[in-house]
Formats: sequence, structure tokens, C-alpha cells
Amino acid sequence: MRALAGFPSEARRRIRFVLLDIDDTLTTEGRLSADAYAALERLSQHGLRVIPVTGRPAGWCDMIARFWPVDAVIGENGAFYFRYDHAARTMTRRFWLSDEEREAAGRRLARLGEEIVAALPRTRIAADQPFRVADLAIDFAEDTGPLPPAEVDRIVAMMQAAGASAKVSSIHVNGWFGNWDKLVMTRRLFREIYDIELDRKREIVMFIGDSPNDEPMFAFFPHSVAVANIRPFLPRLKALPAYVTDAAAGDGFIEFAAMLLS
Repeated sequence: MRALAGFPSEARRRIRFVLLDIDDTLTTEGRLSADAYAALERLSQHGLRVIPVTGRPAGWCDMIARFWPVDAVIGENGAFYFRYDHAARTMTRRFWLSDEEREAAGRRLARLGEEIVAALPRTRIAADQPFRVADLAIDFAEDTGPLPPAEVDRIVAMMQAAGASAKVSSIHVNGWFGNWDKLVMTRRLFREIYDIELDRKREIVMFIGDSPNDEPMFAFFPHSVAVANIRPFLPRLKALPAYVTDAAAGDGFIEFAAMLLS
């Protein structure tokens, strides 16, 4: 990983899209500061298309798409994208699974969540689970813990043993029955909304994240960035971001936005 200060100016001028994780990338210790939100707004005002790509639930993403200075939002680690047209006052919602598939998967995930909490009493179902439509979030560091890495690994193992995909964020382990991740839904969004095939246009995108569930994005985008608090997760990563900020969490995002707009 190279220092973000070394990002080349000629590459910076080609950027048209900013993709970002939310928890511990834009936020700091569970809070969204005024300065971090202002940095997000400045990117949008500069003409960049800003798209959060988050593990957070559909209920949150509906609000983000409507109220934040963003062009779209991808949620639940790629289970869907939402895009709100302010002029037409309409919301586009695109899900990876059909309604019937999500309903069937939801029943399996509910049983899996009960099994995990019974086996690991210090874990809990994430507080935002009622607002999810496609995945299960097990909290290990938001409203509980933080739990040791061995317990996080057990959550992942139980999900995988049940046939679910599992990704670790900075606060949750997310599990789902399906073949999506953050990158595959990003590809779909770009193709369907912007008529862009990302394999040919990677250089117009920057992504910034902080944890293992961002790894598909780190691997795909040459202009990938992590905030400094990525470091404890490095042993879990096979693909590293190209650049890293000096500052952590929301302050790292502010550093990133300042560099991009300089």
C-alpha cells in the first residue's frame, strides 16, 4: 500500500465516480461528523458521482438515497442498489434476488442467526437486522464486544458450513444465500444506470473502504484506497488497496476528499 499523498495528479483528473464504504470509512466510532459529511457533499458539488457501497440495510439505504448528496447507493454488501430521481420523485430499486428467493433465504437466515447466537452467547443479531431484506448481520463490535478474532472466525465458519457467503466488516459478520458481493452489484449498477462496462473504465473510479468485505473492490479497482484503520484487518486480506490514508476513519475520508479535489 502506498501513501495516498503519492496519488498521481494525472490519474486524479480522470476520476468521475467515487465509491465509498460507510462504517469506519465515512464514520468514526459509529458517528457521522459534520466535517465528513461536508467532504462527501463537496465531492458531489464538484460534479463527481458519489455512491456509497455498504453492508448497511435496505431501510437505511432508502434514506441515504433520498437525503444524502449521492447518486445511488449499494447496500447489504451488494444485495441491491437504490437510486432516487429527485426531479421525478421516484426510487429505482434493483435486487439481486427475486421476492420469492429473498423470502425463502430469509427463513434460512433467521434459523442460522438463532444457531450462531446460541453457540456464541457473546454475539448478538445486529440492531439493524429488522431493516434488512437479504442478509443476516451478526454484531461483534457495534453494540457488543468487540469480540476476539477467534470468535469472529467461528461466526464465519458457521455461516459457511450452512452454505452461506460470509464477509467481515469492521462491526458485523454478514451472511447471505446468494452469489453477490459489493463488486458484482457495482458492475450491474454501472451497466444498467450509466451504460458503462467497468472492465474498460476502471480508471474513472476511486473506491475507499476499511475492512475485509471491501476486498473485492480493492482487488478490482486500481485506484482503491483504505483509511488507516485497515491495518488490523490486513492478515485477513489477500488483495490490498493500492493506497492508504494517514488518518483513520472519517478523518481519513476527509483526507481522501481533500486530495481528490485539490
